[in-house]
Amino acid sequence: MSSSSSPVTQLLHAARHGDDDALDALIPMVYDELRDLARAVRRGGSNATIDTTGLVHEAYEKLVPSDVEWNDRSHFFRVAARAMRQVLIDAARRRQADKRGGKGPDVSFDDNLYARPVDDAELLALDDAINRLAELDERQARIVECRFFAGLTVAETAAALDISEPTVYRDWRAARAWLAAQLAD
Repeated sequence: MSSSSSPVTQLLHAARHGDDDALDALIPMVYDELRDLARAVRRGGSNATIDTTGLVHEAYEKLVPSDVEWNDRSHFFRVAARAMRQVLIDAARRRQADKRGGKGPDVSFDDNLYARPVDDAELLALDDAINRLAELDERQARIVECRFFAGLTVAETAAALDISEPTVYRDWRAARAWLAAQLAD
């Protein structure tokens, strides 16, 4: 997913150096990939918290005016995955504001992600668990974000986080086990 000479990376660098036209040129180049990312995040059907187009637009609104100094294409998409997570969590929190309570959610962490729709309560519990995981191991939390929320492959996650594939496999297994235990409580 990363390449320092890709057109996306070049536009991100130009935008970082004050070229406002670079962002306008970037939108059509990344829009389809952002939609694919949003589609992967939303895979699971009608219980998803926001439609694909809405998710892309809201996430992009969080990305573009930010002061992030984009390193490259993979950095942009890694931050996009986090922005989509934030949009989904914010939407779920709004809907759950008056629906507190209930039993703990059952969330699957197998490699067949989103085999069924994830409801708001599950998404919020998952977000809380990921935040707790980040306090213990930031890299594992970022791997969960890339794999679960962005639907990235092991290779894409390794490239996005600039780590080896075996490290992704190892941390992904450990993070899934830790999160499953947390969500079972």
